[in-house]
Amino acid sequence: MIEDDDELRELLARYLASQGFSVREAANGRDGLALALGQDCDIVVLDIMLPDINGLDVLRQLRGKTHLPVILLTARGDETDRIVGFEVGADDYIPKPCNPRELVARLQALLRRIAWDQKTEVDASRTYGDLRVEPGQRRIYQNDAPVELTGTEYEVLQVLLAHAGSVVRKTDLMQWALGRRLEAYDRTLDMHISNLRKKLGNDDPPRIETVRGLGYSYRIPT
Repeated sequence: MIEDDDELRELLARYLASQGFSVREAANGRDGLALALGQDCDIVVLDIMLPDINGLDVLRQLRGKTHLPVILLTARGDETDRIVGFEVGADDYIPKPCNPRELVARLQALLRRIAWDQKTEVDASRTYGDLRVEPGQRRIYQNDAPVELTGTEYEVLQVLLAHAGSVVRKTDLMQWALGRRLEAYDRTLDMHISNLRKKLGNDDPPRIETVRGLGYSYRIPT
């Protein structure tokens, strides 16, 4: 947990510990980077407003070296930080001041999804047009070139590919890929879709189509 507010960090750390988590704490970006990169971590909770290195810059450095899942702590109502966070590679966010129970629920959902994937995925690759999925590596290749995706982007794309040609409702995609319910005004899923479109190329017509009022559909390019 990388958070400069001592009172909040200690409160959340105590609560997480009471729920069975082993928590390492850092009060600034440099120490947080050292902890995340130097020790065996499963997930990072990262505040955006830090005293030395901006949390988004910390996220950029993490993404340059690791695919560790990252949940951002953001100021309530600051949509710009959330959008940039997703563009840089965040997996999820939670606004501050946050409810410790909600943070635990978000952490557990993300960790369950990762554990389920590691348990159920087989090594056999799958091909969808110009994309090749390597489940054993949790990697996507486009025309044999690796596509750098966050863990959540990978999950969203996996669901869409598994239902290629059909519409996946936003409520289902949110539950299957992010492990939680879709809430009103929550643009998390929209931002992950936007990032996938950018990373996979601006096709015409788009390979990930928005079906208004329903959800999204993946079209395999011909």
